[in-house]
Amino acid sequence: MKLLPKKWKITYSLMIGMIIGLAAYNFLASNAISYLSDSPKTCINCHVMNSYYSSWAHSSHSRFTNCNDCHVPQDNFLKKYLFKAQDGLYHASIFTLRKEPQVIHIKEAGKKAVESNCIRCHEKQIDETSLMTHYNPKYSDFEERYCWNCHREHPHKRVNSLSSSPESIQTK
Repeated sequence: MKLLPKKWKITYSLMIGMIIGLAAYNFLASNAISYLSDSPKTCINCHVMNSYYSSWAHSSHSRFTNCNDCHVPQDNFLKKYLFKAQDGLYHASIFTLRKEPQVIHIKEAGKKAVESNCIRCHEKQIDETSLMTHYNPKYSDFEERYCWNCHREHPHKRVNSLSSSPESIQTK
């Protein structure tokens, strides 16, 4: 096996060093380690979440829950962290490329997680018959309904865009 010339060894070593250095810088600059926690302040690492954090912080849910309690599957450890990784990489890509929408809409996987977590926390207050008795003509019987179809104001009030936060937090 032929060995690389000395100048190529130096070039490859520098390139590998730069890649490792950039990865380490991105890891530190993005505060990536915080995403392993359940701290709600992690969600405001990205400024676009300030209005959602603020509306949650001023709600009754803030005394009992954090963002992950509602928005991340809670049925097992592996599923929770796999969801956080997938969702986090998606958000990191969107925010890094400055492609975040003015109005944020929850994705299908997020809808399922939130719905199952609403039921998990409020299971003593609901049952199938109570869900069916609160009929709203706006939704047909065949259309899938979520808890927030009726409980839209909890916990995020009517936050619809980045510029419509009633109790906005101020960042430096």
